[in-house]
Amino acid sequence: MKRSEAREALLVLLYEMSFNPAEELEDTILKEKDNRDLDDPYLIDAVHGIYEHLSEIDEKIGAKIHGWRLNRLSRISHAILRISVYEMLYADIPFSISINEAVELAKKYDSDEAPAFINGVLNAVAEAANLKK
Repeated sequence: MKRSEAREALLVLLYEMSFNPAEELEDTILKEKDNRDLDDPYLIDAVHGIYEHLSEIDEKIGAKIHGWRLNRLSRISHAILRISVYEMLYADIPFSISINEAVELAKKYDSDEAPAFINGVLNAVAEAANLKK
């Protein structure tokens, strides 16, 4: 599976998991394995990493969505932001690649306004984390 395909599968998985936050992570992954290929190492590492660092990731996002609250974001936008922030801060993916991939996911799955919003938030997160040197 290509990395972009794995990101797309990760987005779908995080989106679906957002409807069942109380459900155990491993149980959700096992259920979803029946519906899609979830054996990609990046995907499995990323979903576990996102949930391991969920509060820190959401804190970074929340600090940069001026005038918004996390619970007001669409579930798709929130999942895309979580993936990209995880990649930039915890998976050593270059911020420019991660942001570009996030914008592409937003163009495909989110509203017309989402790509610009996501780009702005992620650039602010990258700048605050001193990734833009």
